[in-house]
Amino acid sequence: MIIDKNKQKKIHTRQIDIATYEGDADSIIVEGILHDERLMDSFRPTGQKVPPGTIHHMVIRMQVAPLGLVIQDIDVEMPTAPREECQDARDTLLPVVGMPIVAGFTARVKDLVGGAKGCAHLVALLNTMAPAAVQGAWSAMSRKPMDPKHLPEAVERIKNTCMLWRTDGPLMREYEENYKQLVEDRK
Repeated sequence: MIIDKNKQKKIHTRQIDIATYEGDADSIIVEGILHDERLMDSFRPTGQKVPPGTIHHMVIRMQVAPLGLVIQDIDVEMPTAPREECQDARDTLLPVVGMPIVAGFTARVKDLVGGAKGCAHLVALLNTMAPAAVQGAWSAMSRKPMDPKHLPEAVERIKNTCMLWRTDGPLMREYEENYKQLVEDRK
């Protein structure tokens, strides 16, 4: 056993909560919240003692087009950050507006706004939100029967995202069989 909770003291927690909300007719809103909590005294490199408490409380809200998974708008709040200067990082995610959430998204985000260009915590939260945005978009679109002409594009977004949705996987085969039948029924 690596951790014996009876013998080891917890020193830090990170909680990430992601939710998807209805947007306008052509969008959803994906909200991600990152909350870091220091659970014991610590010291800054200057020697200054810092008591336990919230280190980061950051919120990202993205407006996303469900079908194309394109980020239409993004907003960042930092109710709590370690330093006042951290607030300057709120606009560093603006370059992702217009970017689709597709394969390679994480690497593109890191290249575009990661490292010295932005905030590691915001980049981590945004990259954690991407798969949840895909699921939220699917949930939004599946609330009613989808127009068959949009099905191929929607399924293309989830193809190869997991072993069941792999190109030759069971869900892709099921979709292909059902789609063929749907097209036949509409003739």
